[in-house]
Amino acid sequence: MLEADEAADIEEVQAWAAGLDALHARIAGRFVRAEPRRRALAYLRGLLGNVGRKNGWQLAEHAGERTPDGMQRLLSTANWDPDQVRDDLRAYVVEHLGEEGAVLVVDEIGFLKKGTTSVGVQRQYSGTAGKVDNCQLGVFLAYASGKGRAMIDRELYLPEGWTEDLERCKAARVPEQVEFRTKPQLARLMLERALDAGVPAGWVTADEVYGGSPALRQWLEERQVPYVLAVKCTELLAAPGPDSPGAVRTSTEQLAAAVPAEQWIAGSAGHGAKGRRLDDWTWVELAAPAISGMARWLLVRRRRRDGELAFYACYGPAATPLVGLVRVAGTRWAVEEGFEQAKGEVGLDHYEVRKWPGWYRYVTLPCWPMRSWPSPVPRPPVPSAQRGTWRQATRQPEWWARPAAADGARGPPAAGRAGVDHPGQAGLRAGLVEVAPTAPGPCQARTLPPTRKASAAGVLCPRRRNSEDPIGYRSSMRCYAIAHS
Repeated sequence: MLEADEAADIEEVQAWAAGLDALHARIAGRFVRAEPRRRALAYLRGLLGNVGRKNGWQLAEHAGERTPDGMQRLLSTANWDPDQVRDDLRAYVVEHLGEEGAVLVVDEIGFLKKGTTSVGVQRQYSGTAGKVDNCQLGVFLAYASGKGRAMIDRELYLPEGWTEDLERCKAARVPEQVEFRTKPQLARLMLERALDAGVPAGWVTADEVYGGSPALRQWLEERQVPYVLAVKCTELLAAPGPDSPGAVRTSTEQLAAAVPAEQWIAGSAGHGAKGRRLDDWTWVELAAPAISGMARWLLVRRRRRDGELAFYACYGPAATPLVGLVRVAGTRWAVEEGFEQAKGEVGLDHYEVRKWPGWYRYVTLPCWPMRSWPSPVPRPPVPSAQRGTWRQATRQPEWWARPAAADGARGPPAAGRAGVDHPGQAGLRAGLVEVAPTAPGPCQARTLPPTRKASAAGVLCPRRRNSEDPIGYRSSMRCYAIAHS
């Protein structure tokens, strides 16, 4: 048994090495000179190697170089365009993970910094720190399908205090044409690039920083791109009036308060640190859009332990079932968890660069060895003829087929309902590109009608091997590091 395990480890390490060489060959042509081309491969190997901090000194030492000068040149002055490498990455991700029902996930990561010279740094809220701190903010676009997840684009948020200070921007090598853009505008820029490049995707999801932008929601609707975007409890949405044919702008909290008890359904949108997240869900139909066959909804999640509510403005095909919206909302959480692990495994936040070119180069290269884990995102739901029927295009039974126990006495799921296992991918099986930890904003806890007794505790995500190492990724990383040390 031990020999078989060792043979499997060796085979997996060989697959990692071959896969990494293939990845490097894909982008080698973007490097004009042989020196940075070779160093880029050494850099990628260092990201996957047994290196404590993925900075210039330690990556150079791992590559057998006496000084960090070469690695620093790769990130600062070497002749290569990180946007072209980004485009190669996006094409590679679509080639391996592309599905029509995939989800584009927008979120941000805070990179804590000291001092004032790092490009874009200022005191601002960081989800990483959970408070206002001195940091940079990167806005990222991830791709999630039933085959896996990966990051495909990134933009650095440059605050107005920076764009108005031309000397400061010049010192940080910010291009002259760069202007101030809000985070939703950066999100639109990346989404536009992906959609114009033909990236197959059925949905877009993001947290309330982006969902609270009416301009972004309107732009997505104009492009007929369905979305599930988190919004605040005070967000005003147009809903059909009870006594008038016109739409009335009403807060999301008021709309949720009017939902009858029997319309709350128990379900899980994914896994948390302690297992599957079981919450109560409901939806409210909003004013219909101008495009025939499309609809808008307010999706509401109620956390069971304290009644806290989270709200999502949704737009999509009118036949979309409730489970479809829940699935998309849960995709963002899965991507966030992957990004957190990517910070530790490939040092996404270990960089020490200060200039604009260095930031884009550093955050682009780690995306390549992080493609991609088998995804816990289930297959897209099949819209049923009857609105409200929840059906998955997988071998899972009906999501609400098993009656739930009474509140406070809910037991484990029935046998065979723990989740859907995804077979491991052959060849390279690297990590996920993660996104910033920004959960939907909390509202004041409120008492709402209890969940319908006949609802079900369905599961939309597969069980994991264990909470620390979902697919054996870390052990593979250790084997790879030993083989290349």
